[in-house]
Amino acid sequence: MNIASRIKSLRNDHHLTQKELAKLLNVKPTTISGWELGRNEPSIETLKKLSSLFNVSTEYLIGSETSSPNTIDLKTTDVLSYDGKPVSPEDLAIIRAILEKNK
Repeated sequence: MNIASRIKSLRNDHHLTQKELAKLLNVKPTTISGWELGRNEPSIETLKKLSSLFNVSTEYLIGSETSSPNTIDLKTTDVLSYDGKPVSPEDLAIIRAILEKNK
């Protein structure tokens, strides 16, 4: 996956329009469109902003990593914390049930 498809995918995953993302990054919507079409690429500073906004590494954005290290699959993990404290197995089961119900 290249940078263009990663930006578009992350934008869609976060339910943002190109216009909304442009506003968050202080760029024009046509700039976002250009990135997603592969016509141009964001600057290093903008990559850092995208990385922070989407909670992924810059390496993930540029395609050096195949999966986002900041993503946790709640279906397969048994360890989760909130505010630095472990989530109990019972609470994790409730969270999973809620997510399954809302698919």
